Amino acid sequence: MIEKLKKAAERYEQLGDLLGGGQVLAGSAQYKELMKEFSDMSELIAKYEEYRKADERISEALELLEMGDKELADLAKEELKEAKEDKVRLEEELQLLLIPPDPLDGKNVVVEIRACAGGEEAALFAADLFRMYGMYADKMGYKTERMSENPTELGGYREIDFLVSGKGAYSHFKFESGVHRVQRVPETESQGRIQTSTVSVAILPEADEVEVHIDPSDITIESCKSSGAGGQHINKTESAVRLTHKPSGIVIECDEERSQFKNKDKALKLLRTRLYDMKMREQQESIAGQRREQVGTGDRSERIRTYNYPQGRITDHRIGLTLYTLTAQLDGDLEPLVRALAAEEAAKRLSEQ
Repeated sequence: MIEKLKKAAERYEQLGDLLGGGQVLAGSAQYKELMKEFSDMSELIAKYEEYRKADERISEALELLEMGDKELADLAKEELKEAKEDKVRLEEELQLLLIPPDPLDGKNVVVEIRACAGGEEAALFAADLFRMYGMYADKMGYKTERMSENPTELGGYREIDFLVSGKGAYSHFKFESGVHRVQRVPETESQGRIQTSTVSVAILPEADEVEVHIDPSDITIESCKSSGAGGQHINKTESAVRLTHKPSGIVIECDEERSQFKNKDKALKLLRTRLYDMKMREQQESIAGQRREQVGTGDRSERIRTYNYPQGRITDHRIGLTLYTLTAQLDGDLEPLVRALAAEEAAKRLSEQ
């Protein structure tokens, strides 16, 4: 670890010289790239400096103890204890910082929620998850934007897609991909019996335009009347858009906006994201015999979490974590789960180094 830190410190100093010495033109693509690398390394170097100071404190305390001065001995012992504790803590933090970051962590994400087993109850729970994620995004300072939806008469969703925008959005939502199971008495149940329903959640990193090329000739765009609520205005105008991507067969309908132009823009954004997801999956499948962990793009059929309403319990099956604060989680307090899942991921990646 120390060798890695020394090399990182040398690189950080080199970057500082390049950026401050006028060797790279300010505002150029190379300058922006180097500035990002310099910025990304700042926390690691600052922690390394703390670690070195803790090491120096240990050496100084040991020297004082060797001097045999009784008046200073107690102070030296206390300083030695604190310095050793700081060194252990900083060593653990540095190990985590040395793990290469997930290149997708800084991206925006498209969240796709689909009602699965359970009929109308599953659709109602899909609406609950949409609310939960919206409140979590608000707590984290992210912006959400609906992209497409298929609502039910009782206020649920057969499916709903929305965009979460903000720095690090993917890093906070990537663990939500999978099947979410709910156990509760449905509003439509007159006998008071508990029903188990499932909803799938897919977390897709938003694709940049440069990452996915879409040939305009491969797309068919049709305008149509919106099927959602909205009154006379929507009934009289064809603002909704149906987009078909012929090579992949992907069909996207978007009617969230009254402007056909805005609906077209949202549909293209969603198409680009789904094609990017397909591209990622193809790349992963091409690496035969190798297990390449890509958090957030796993098998959607895997049950990852259970929400038990009668007991106020939420259980994440991947890490065996159970909390009896279900109401808080449904109100957007997902950080306890996210932190635990992130710690588990970090531990796995450390063991693979």
